[in-house]
Amino acid sequence: MGVIKATFSPARPSDLARSRCCQTCLPKSLAAMLVLAAFADPALAARAHPNILFIVMDDVGIDQMKLFGYGGPQPPSTPTIDQIAGSGIRFRNTWAMPACSTSRSVFYDGRFPLRTDVYGALGPDDLANSQVSPYELTIPKLLKQKGYKSALFGKFHIGLQSHNPFGLSMVSSVGWDTFEGWLDYTGDPSSIDGTAGGVAAEGTWSCGFVPGAEAPGGSDLGACYAADGSCQVLRREGAVPPGRICRDKGGIFDPARDAQRDPGKICQPKVPDYIQFSTLNGHYVSPLARTHESGLVEFLPRTDIRARTFRGTVPVNAAIDWINRQPKDQPWMATVAFASAHTPVMQPPPDLLPPGAADTNRLDCGNPVDQRILTNQMIEALDSELGRLLVAIGIADRGPNGRLRYRPRSTDTMVVILGDNGSFGNTVKPPFDPSRAKGTAYQTGVWVPLVIAGPRVNRPNREVRHMVNIADLYQLFGELAGINVKRAVPRTIDSVPMLPYLVNPRQGSIRKWNFTQVGPNEQANHTLNGPCTIGGTCTQIPVTPGVCQDNGGIWWGNHSTQPNVPPGGYQYCCQVNMWVTQNQPPNSTYYTIQPLSAVAVRNKRYKLVRNFSLKNDPAYTSCVPMKTDEFYEINEAARTPRLKLDRAEAEIPPEGRTAVQKANFKSLNRRLDKVLSSQPPCPGDGNIDGVVNSKDLADWRFFADLAKGQSSWYDFNQDGLTNGEDEAIILANLGTRCPRGR
Repeated sequence: MGVIKATFSPARPSDLARSRCCQTCLPKSLAAMLVLAAFADPALAARAHPNILFIVMDDVGIDQMKLFGYGGPQPPSTPTIDQIAGSGIRFRNTWAMPACSTSRSVFYDGRFPLRTDVYGALGPDDLANSQVSPYELTIPKLLKQKGYKSALFGKFHIGLQSHNPFGLSMVSSVGWDTFEGWLDYTGDPSSIDGTAGGVAAEGTWSCGFVPGAEAPGGSDLGACYAADGSCQVLRREGAVPPGRICRDKGGIFDPARDAQRDPGKICQPKVPDYIQFSTLNGHYVSPLARTHESGLVEFLPRTDIRARTFRGTVPVNAAIDWINRQPKDQPWMATVAFASAHTPVMQPPPDLLPPGAADTNRLDCGNPVDQRILTNQMIEALDSELGRLLVAIGIADRGPNGRLRYRPRSTDTMVVILGDNGSFGNTVKPPFDPSRAKGTAYQTGVWVPLVIAGPRVNRPNREVRHMVNIADLYQLFGELAGINVKRAVPRTIDSVPMLPYLVNPRQGSIRKWNFTQVGPNEQANHTLNGPCTIGGTCTQIPVTPGVCQDNGGIWWGNHSTQPNVPPGGYQYCCQVNMWVTQNQPPNSTYYTIQPLSAVAVRNKRYKLVRNFSLKNDPAYTSCVPMKTDEFYEINEAARTPRLKLDRAEAEIPPEGRTAVQKANFKSLNRRLDKVLSSQPPCPGDGNIDGVVNSKDLADWRFFADLAKGQSSWYDFNQDGLTNGEDEAIILANLGTRCPRGR
């Protein structure tokens, strides 16, 4: 049997445009156009190659994990992950990218940000240029070559419908057969509903539920209204207040008023008008979308119980259903992308927590100290749901004592567990540096847990200390499917083999250097996210005022509520420090400015971090561009007294470097410059096939029609429009053959 190949065809743009217009249906023709290769005999592939279960944890850095020797004085309990690790391999030296969208693009594409332009966490102002292109050979497309079905459950966040020409069909456009997850406005959980469903003024309840009577305005008695109009009287009978119980069930709790103390009068015949089932609520009420293999795309109404279920549970339920419906001879890859423990952190359902879990009913979800406790519990709830998933799909069971029993060699499924980037600063565990956490290229921002188990692992319960990059997972998944990845991918990829580590316990280091990168995504006319101050730091990573506030920050960009801020707000953090000079008393504390972009490279022993910033002049009256190279000695010692991190005080200045250190700095500098220059520009090549030709003209017309002239991957001048100016760039470069990236 031959391999059937298909490429993007602009012949029927109306089919694709219809998916954008109606936002409810994805024509079968789209799937046909986007499939790059189809394998003729799926049963043969199923017998030869394992299924892949890919678990992605959100904002869970290695600093959280007792499994790797960290976690601080109070690490979260993770018995399921510990059991899987004990039956597999712990990769101690894994680098991710510093932000969630960036990391996802890298492990789904196998390509560093400098090749894809996905530099940071996507926000609603980011153009299609910084969203994963439908021309990329993503993991699900790659595995189709061996007949794999693919499904994604939970977080997507490598595209946002605000500037993606495919709208709700964007998940299918990059290769997945099935999707059930969240298509939030920002890609991440919404802000917590401080009204708890409309029963109080905005901002009253920091955790999205009505607390017990011990809190001012709280209640131990009231009506729990369900979205179907039914009602149940709830009275406190234990430690958990009824308001939280109601929220966890998908309902809205209306505290009993004095006139309603008669239980027969608490539930009203009609749901009160002030109760709002449409309001999003962090990890509990979400914009849940489903993309079916038939092509249908639907947004579930917020009254649907699935859209009102804890985000740690929703993707597991969907994955169990899909996996158990796959034929035995059908190979599959299922990605379960949790939103835990991304801000805003909230109390998970109590039944997902271990015995003796801390009472968090009275905690403030916006308080940095309380956020550490809540993060622990969100990770523990994730671990609990992961155990439920393994048992439900038949690759583990429970012993008489309830303990998970996982014997991977008797299964046909590889299990991969990954943290997508470092922990959020407020939740970082000592001795890691909370000021150099998620969003930075320092160790706390990029060093993540990685565990792999399954039938291809020889001599389990071991640790690999060699350098691994999340780009390498792309190659691993292809290798597991029996694909020669370097030969199958028509463009430069940045992965190296990982399968040898699984099959050969004595395998030496394959990757000789590691790399990470973060920066601002492309926005129309090169604008940026506004400044956000969190504690003593100013960052431009939060994509909206709401995201800034969800992280305990103050927004200084457009629509800032700070006094004496000009209309339209500030564009840069250095301008916020200038505001301090003009509006605060002398000797006021200035904000530490997080770099606008950063890259880092390391070898076995040393690390070079290069930051690009707009800093203040000494008088704090202007902004000055600045590039800094910082040099550190690092290691991954499990014992924290021996652990070497790239903290500020650990930087090795030029005048203090030994001859060996000088040689390493010079070598890393050359390596970094080589990587950053390794992707030659190719103006006019929107379909990334390395040549500017008539196909680009046809595809430009296709996307200009599909996007109605707005953002697309053919917007070469990045003005947010796909128009004649972009066509002119193609015409000016027709016939150009671009050098392949190195």
